[in-house]
Amino acid sequence: MIVFPAIDLKGGQVVRLAEGDMSRATVYGDDPAAQATLFAEAGSQFLHVVDLDGSFAGRAENRDAVDAIIEVFPGHIQLGGGIRDARAVEGWFNVGVSRVVMGTAALKDPEFVKDMAREWPGGIVVAVDAKDGMVATEGWAELSDVPVVDMARRFEDAGVASLLFTDIGRDGMLKGCNIAATLDLARRVDLPVIASGGVKGLDDIRMLALHADEGIEGVITGRALYDGRLDLAAAIAMAERA
Repeated sequence: MIVFPAIDLKGGQVVRLAEGDMSRATVYGDDPAAQATLFAEAGSQFLHVVDLDGSFAGRAENRDAVDAIIEVFPGHIQLGGGIRDARAVEGWFNVGVSRVVMGTAALKDPEFVKDMAREWPGGIVVAVDAKDGMVATEGWAELSDVPVVDMARRFEDAGVASLLFTDIGRDGMLKGCNIAATLDLARRVDLPVIASGGVKGLDDIRMLALHADEGIEGVITGRALYDGRLDLAAAIAMAERA
């Protein structure tokens, strides 16, 4: 199982939001590249980066910060936030991003996302962001009438790399990952699932790792790392043992 440390970008700074609310951002640093280097030094070969401003704008808003991260991080970078057209997808792959995460586009134009998955095999991750079992879009600002499982199943035969499942109500809240909902999704769709939202410590990593053979590909963690509640090296070691 892969542990993805998260770098969320807002105004060029490293932040964490509470329940996806842009007005409830805690700033953890103003040097995203330095943070990426720290994660690499802790042993991470994978990184999850989100352009939060881009999620609302529908285009890259923290390009300089992302470029700086790409330049220093030696591993694989998974990037999301406002990537909604073919030019943006191609542009990020061309500068070294390993995976592109698409959420709003996946809900509003699934055929386009399927086209991208065929063009970039193994490179497209579909974000399934949940609030009360329904899919949220536009940087989590809008709630759709589409159930999470229904949306996920649209992409089972599309060639996407994995599903990124986030429980918005837990994101940045240190309530513990919604393991039951994540595992339920993994069991009901024929795609690997990455867990996100609410990780508070090593127990979350251990519990998810126990179900790695049931479709749990990885877990994203942010605030627990920044607050010192989770040691990244220990989390990676536990996930690798699984």
